[in-house]
Order: sequence, then C-alpha cells, then structure tokens
Amino acid sequence: MLALDYAHDMERARKILTVFGTRPEAIKLFPLLHRLAHDARFDSRILVTGQHRGMLDQVLQLADIVPDHDLALMQTGQTLDQLTARALTGIGEILDRERPDWMVVQGDTTSAFAAALAAYYRQIPVCHVEAGLRSGDIYHPWPEEVNRRALGALASLHCAPTQAAATGLLQGGTSAHRVHVTGNTVIDALHWVTRRIWGEPALATMMRPLERRFAGKRIIAVTCHRRENWGAGAEEIAKSVKNIAKRNDISVIFPLHLNPQVRNVMMAQLDGLDNVALIEPLDYPNFARLLNISHLVLTDSGGVQEEAPALGKPVLVMRETTERPEGVKAGTAVLVGARQQRIVAECNRLLDDDLAYRRMARAHNPYGDGQAAGRIVELLAQSAEARMTA
Repeated sequence: MLALDYAHDMERARKILTVFGTRPEAIKLFPLLHRLAHDARFDSRILVTGQHRGMLDQVLQLADIVPDHDLALMQTGQTLDQLTARALTGIGEILDRERPDWMVVQGDTTSAFAAALAAYYRQIPVCHVEAGLRSGDIYHPWPEEVNRRALGALASLHCAPTQAAATGLLQGGTSAHRVHVTGNTVIDALHWVTRRIWGEPALATMMRPLERRFAGKRIIAVTCHRRENWGAGAEEIAKSVKNIAKRNDISVIFPLHLNPQVRNVMMAQLDGLDNVALIEPLDYPNFARLLNISHLVLTDSGGVQEEAPALGKPVLVMRETTERPEGVKAGTAVLVGARQQRIVAECNRLLDDDLAYRRMARAHNPYGDGQAAGRIVELLAQSAEARMTA
C-alpha cells in the first residue's frame, strides 16, 4: 500500500503558486506562466496582489492570464509597512487554502518579499526568478535592494539572469546546487510581444500620431518613477529633459508615472514644450514600440536597462547605482545619476558622437536569449522531483 501511495504521489502534478503584483513582475512572469499552463507536470495557480492595478491588468489581458486569486491590496496613501502587512497576511490565507508544493516569485517588489516570507513561515519552498541582483546600497533602489537581499535568504531555488548575478549569490554563501543561470525572462517577453505586434499591428497604434508629429527627429524615450528620485532627483531629471529639449533635432516622449510625486514635478517643468510629449502610461505593446522607435533611452527603471539593449538602444541610467552592472560592463548602459549636468552631457555626447553611439547600440546584450522560461520550468520539475524523493 505504501508503494502504491508513493507511486501515485510521484505521478501527481505539482502545484505551483506564482505570486506577483506589479506590471514589471507580470511582464517577466507571463512567459513562465504560459509554459506552466501547458505542462502536464504542473498544476499552475496564480495569485496577484494588485500592487499595481490598471497597469497590471493591461498585461494580464494582453497575455491572456486569469488569476485564481486577487488581493486588490492598493489603497490611497498606503505606507510601505501597511502594504507589507496586508500582503503578508493576505498571501498567507491563500497559502493555507492552496497548500502549493512550490511558490514562484520574481524580482524585488514588496509583493515578492511578503510572499516569500509567508511561504517560509509554512515551510513552502520558493523559486526566485531574477535572483542575485545587488546594487550594494540598501537605499538605492529603495526598498527593492533589501527586498531582494531578503529573498536571497528565503528562496530554495535561485534563477539568476546572468553569471554575474549567480556569482554574487555564491559569494554571499548560497549553496551552489541552488543557483542556476537561466537568462532573464524579460527577453522572452520582449520577443513574444514583438511577434504579436508584427502579426497584429493594431496592438501598438498609440505611437503613430507621435511618430508623425516628430518625423525626421531622433526620439528620446524617458521614464522616471524610482522612490529614491522623488523630490530633488525628480527636479533634476525634469530640468535635464528641459535642457535637452532645447535642441531642434530631437524630440522627447515621456510616459508619466501615475504617482503624483513624479507626475507633478514633470508637468510643472515640461508641459507645453513643443518637442516634448508628456503622455499617459503605455501598455506593454505600445511601450515596446516606443523603445523600438527611440534613438536612446533615459530611465531610472530596472527592466528598461534590459529591454532597450535587446533592441539596440543605448541607455542612460538616472541612478547612482545599479543592480544590473552587466549592462554597464558590456557597454549598453551608462550610469549618469540624477544630476542635470551629467545627464545633459552624456545625452549630448551620444547625440553628437556617432562612434560613441554605435559602440553602445551594437554592444552585446548580456541578459539572455529568450529561452529563460523553459529553463526555469525544467528546474522546477527537477526540484519538485528531488523534494518528493528526499
């Protein structure tokens, strides 16, 4: 009887609960969710926290993903500790109902950290996608750097996007058998959405009026949202864009983050400038299109540092540190901080020096080949089997 029970358990599909709450997490996880959904070895369940709402829902709809659970956590004026507490208890309740064999989280968000902690309290192993990123400064980016360090301690399976990320985990004491270089799933997602746009051009039509308006000019894409740039940093970035916009050979397309800490500053400095388009946040296909038509990118985002080089676009990173040093080392990105003088100088250098521009545009993208999700699925299958036979 025991042998029959054991054989039955080995044949059972392993229940995987994937938890996420922001748009970047959804983008980086949907390639993995697609593969899990079509693999008979797994019973895939999805929990979203709603840490982003409208932006998250756009990606879910595009990727045809229907969550099994939605905590809808966001509240106006909510503090980080309030969000963390509500995420921890809400996710814990779902874990007690679902009792998954594994949990999957991605990146460095509050949702990912709270989910991993809730799983740890229940001794449920955690697979961390995009593991091992470190900036070296617990306040840059804030609170993401501490979230990812905590995830490094809580996870059982670390899917590192690059060898450098894997090396950092090993040097930090993580067991070698738990660390695997998979590539970054954001490249999987970018390839997927590019193919979708090619087959369905109507998915990315929001850029067409701006492409006509700015015809003949080099487009600079700008994004800004990091907490550490709120206040003085946002002011410097706004002044930088205003300074760059004095050139008559460029135009700026700037999807404004919904947070008033960023939006209000940018509107005050840039609204009404002829060659600056302040637009609402873009859905994923239209953002991919914006990157594709851009000459270069100014950003404080993490994911854009990976996406833009995959399309041959130089990136100026408006942060003091980056947890993605591979791009800087490879020559696809330059750290410029949130200081007007440096941002303007580096931007003008790339606009005026064709050789410098070509070096960055043609630099090797270190973030993967678009097959990361498949590698992670196989690692989950091997890890689930090993856990059952241990």
